[in-house]
Amino acid sequence: MSVTVITGCSSGIGYETAHYLRIRGIKVYPTARNPEDVARLREEGFENALQLDVRDSAQIARTIETVLKEEGRIDVWFNNAGYGQPGAIEDVPTEVLREQFETNVFGLHECTRQIIPVMREQGYGKIIQHSSVLGLVSLFGRGAYNASKYAIEGLTDTLRLELAGTKIYPVLLNTGPITSRFRATAMRMLREKIDIEHSVFKARYEKSLKAKKSEVPFNRDADAVAKVVYDIIVAQRPKPRYYITKATWILGIAKRIFSTSMLDKVLLKIS
Repeated sequence: MSVTVITGCSSGIGYETAHYLRIRGIKVYPTARNPEDVARLREEGFENALQLDVRDSAQIARTIETVLKEEGRIDVWFNNAGYGQPGAIEDVPTEVLREQFETNVFGLHECTRQIIPVMREQGYGKIIQHSSVLGLVSLFGRGAYNASKYAIEGLTDTLRLELAGTKIYPVLLNTGPITSRFRATAMRMLREKIDIEHSVFKARYEKSLKAKKSEVPFNRDADAVAKVVYDIIVAQRPKPRYYITKATWILGIAKRIFSTSMLDKVLLKIS
C-alpha cells in the first residue's frame, strides 16, 4: 500500500484526490492549513489528516516526522497547495506578489527540499508538483499566478536533472480548467489585494467580479486530476509531465508551433 501525502486538501483537487485515492487502497495523509478543514477531513474518515501550512517550515518537518513515525516511509508527496492572485502586473503590489510566491513557490520548494533526503535514504519516491497550463502560457491579468507557475516549472525541470540516475521522480501536472473553489478564492483576493478603484483596468475587474460563473471550455471535474495522480502512484516509472484537460494540450502545442506574436493574439482573445 503506497503512502501518499497531499498538501492543500481543504477543497477542490486536493480534497477530491484524497478521497479518490483512499477508495483505491492508497494510504493517504491529507493536509490542510485551517484546523476546521482538518477536523472535517477527520470526520469524513481521514483520521490521519494533519494540519499543514506550507509556509511554515517547522510544520512541514512535523508532518514528515509524523508520517514516518506511523508508516516508516513516504512513497509519494503531492505538492498541491496553492491559490491564484488576479490583477494586472502594474496593480499587484510587490508584497502581494511575495505572498503569492510564499505559498505557490516557496512553500512547494520547502516541502520538496525536506522530502528529498527522506526519499534518498529510502532509495525511491515520487514528488508530484502541481503546475498549470499557466506554467506554459500566460493570460492577461494573472501575472502573479502565471509567474508562480513558471517558477515551479523551472524548479522541477532542474530537479529532474539533479535526480537523474536515482529512483526519485519529480512529476509536473499541467492542469487546465478544473471545477473547484479556485475562482471564488481568486475573486476574493482581487477585492482584498488590488486597488480596483484607481486602476486603469477598473471596468475589466468589475466585469469579472459581477460575472456569473459560466461553463469554461474544456472544463473537467477534479477527479480528472485524481485519476492521473493515481496513475503516477502505481506507475513503476512515471512520465516527467502530464497534461490534464484539452485546454492544456491545445495551448501547450500552440506555444510550440506559433510565433510569440501569433500566440499573444490567441491568448488575448481567451483572457
